[in-house]
Amino acid sequence: HPIQAVQANVLGTWNLAREAARQGVSNFLMISSDKAVNPANIMGLTKRVAELIVSSMGAGQHEGGTKFVSVRFGNVLGSNGSVVPLFQEQIAAGGPVTVTHPEIRRYFMTTREAVQLVLQAFTMGNGSDIFVLDMGEPVRIVDLARNMIRLSGLEPDEDIEIRYTGLRPGEKLFE
Repeated sequence: HPIQAVQANVLGTWNLAREAARQGVSNFLMISSDKAVNPANIMGLTKRVAELIVSSMGAGQHEGGTKFVSVRFGNVLGSNGSVVPLFQEQIAAGGPVTVTHPEIRRYFMTTREAVQLVLQAFTMGNGSDIFVLDMGEPVRIVDLARNMIRLSGLEPDEDIEIRYTGLRPGEKLFE
């Protein structure tokens, strides 16, 4: 949905940042995505543009003005759009568990870690910053699927099939 991505991520960020500055809000923090690094799809591209908007607003800040900061990180386990609830549903239904590619990897963090990282960026930012946080090592999605199947008391590829569906347009193996 490219039009909705532009409306939400680009125009939405522009309108919110402009209004925050106009109203004298002290701090503005945008949560971005690791998809903004060398974007390969519309979501990543619009998040990157949003980062640039926030940075440009921060570059023009003055004494007592709004502090604009962005923080970029990966997937939050169990959040909307996370593979964890999807895998849980697929396992509960008897499979298959669908993975796009055997080598696809993603960074993951818990909700608690995500909140801590956002607060850290908020307190450390001076304005116009984009924080790229250390997320540790990326996890192979197929390993996550296999572990979740085992934690359910089942055996991958015996009780529950793992089916590879192929990369979608604009999807990267590594982010």
